[in-house]
Amino acid sequence: MKVLFIGDIIGRAGRRAVKELTPGLVIEHAIDLVIANGENAAGGFGINPKCAKELYDCGVDLITTGNHIWDKKEIIPFLEEDHPIIRPGNYPPGSPGNSRYLLETAGGERLTVINASGRVFMDSLDCPFRFLDSELEKVKKESPVILVDFHAEATSEKNAMGKYLDGRVSAIVGTHTHVQTADEKVMAGGTGYITDVGMTGATDSVIGMKADSPISKFLTGLPRSFEPAKGDIELQGVALHIDSEIGKCISIERVKKKL
Repeated sequence: MKVLFIGDIIGRAGRRAVKELTPGLVIEHAIDLVIANGENAAGGFGINPKCAKELYDCGVDLITTGNHIWDKKEIIPFLEEDHPIIRPGNYPPGSPGNSRYLLETAGGERLTVINASGRVFMDSLDCPFRFLDSELEKVKKESPVILVDFHAEATSEKNAMGKYLDGRVSAIVGTHTHVQTADEKVMAGGTGYITDVGMTGATDSVIGMKADSPISKFLTGLPRSFEPAKGDIELQGVALHIDSEIGKCISIERVKKKL
């Protein structure tokens, strides 16, 4: 099984990159399933049903999210319907939406995707380590192939989660920082890992946003409104090759493709 995971999609530029670059990457890497973190696909903050459907039309099979999932209120009823979109599962019980989703390739191979959020420099949520322990017990019979989107800020927390899940999941990919790391590897237990898959959007920016506002905020400490940038568009992510029978990762390759 070959999976393309697309890093955090930022606004219109990110959606354009997905639309124009995904078909070629699917052919180049012989991809079976496409997963994308889309929590900032709508205007750079949050996601709405229109943007989610646009990503599905571009070939995305499943959208994962993160701490900005609640930024657009119209997404809440969409989360409660049967759409391939998930949010971090360690939010309090009763939160709208699902935290895992079972995908199937055209050849009948199955992949379970689970979304979780970190806590270091993030919202105060339930423990992601214990949440994933519980989820893995539930999905053992669904599929031997399990991918985790760990949406977290601190590299230490992501590194720890990688070690904690090694040999128990097929891959763990970090999202949230919008900066692609160069530490992709298959760990000793057969789990593919990268601290952050990066972002998909305008790279002539500050993590996808026009630079003036974040620079001004750093200089003055005053609040500023941020706007997605438009130039030098790039798609970032990883291509995963997974043994679908035993759930072990064979290879993980960084993807960086300019529009």
